[in-house]
Amino acid sequence: MSREKRLQARRYEGNPIICMEDIPFNCNTVFNAGAAKAAGEYFLLLRIELLDGRSCLGLARSRDGYRFEVEDEPVMMPSDEEPFKTYEARGVEDPRITEMEGEFLIFYTAYSKYGPRVGLAKTGDFRTIERVCLASEVENKDAVLFPERIGGRYARLDRPIAFGGMKADIWISYSDDLCHWGGSRVVMEVRGGYWDHDRIGASVPPIKTESGWLVIYHGVKNVAGGPIYRLGAVLLDPEDPSKVVGRSEYPILSPRELYERIGDVFNVVFSCGAVVEDTGEVKIYYGAADTCICVATMPIEELVSCCIG
Repeated sequence: MSREKRLQARRYEGNPIICMEDIPFNCNTVFNAGAAKAAGEYFLLLRIELLDGRSCLGLARSRDGYRFEVEDEPVMMPSDEEPFKTYEARGVEDPRITEMEGEFLIFYTAYSKYGPRVGLAKTGDFRTIERVCLASEVENKDAVLFPERIGGRYARLDRPIAFGGMKADIWISYSDDLCHWGGSRVVMEVRGGYWDHDRIGASVPPIKTESGWLVIYHGVKNVAGGPIYRLGAVLLDPEDPSKVVGRSEYPILSPRELYERIGDVFNVVFSCGAVVEDTGEVKIYYGAADTCICVATMPIEELVSCCIG
């Protein structure tokens, strides 16, 4: 048995940390939270499914990263103003937060009858969120922004969907203004037979390490009982992040606990955010079974080791 297989994220013994019952307003479920830390305080942007089936974003705060208080009202509802109204008609989903150039930039999924698009918003305090633009065409999602420019340009990973959903790999794109993106190319593809056989997508904004850009990503494999969502890690070249340095052979987190296996969608661990502590510990916040929010931890050196052995 290889050492890599033993490197797994450790679940917090108090999981789940946020459930539907913790939301102060009526909703169906809560899951898939973007994460940030500033001035000693932790922030989670929660995907909350309302009673009408649309998703909005709520805010939760914490001083220790485990015990959160949820704000009384959503901080971002589907927009009533164009051009966002048309493309957010079915909800705003799965936020990913990057702190960059003095503000927090948020990629989220704008969802409508036309399919998913990447939306961009920004905030300085998480109380007021300002939409910036719709930053992709339809059938694209899972976008994460690098926390610094690459070769003078903004860079992001995203997941365009091809062939009617039959092909879903991770790409990289570049921009001068955060709204218009190009120079796109494939970074990594699904792996036949592996835990990430059918679909992959970036989960957490890239983390800069001495070995390269560390990215936690999700992989999906369809089995007889339905899809299984797991988390893994990949290391990208520090100068040219379109090149893969190494990729975890095994997942770092798989559905094992009942709260991960049973819910609105069975067998799901799906992350949208992580916080890197000064100690090197990474707190990985993830949605479990599309029904609650949990946290697991893993030292950053172990995450890197998963990718390069």
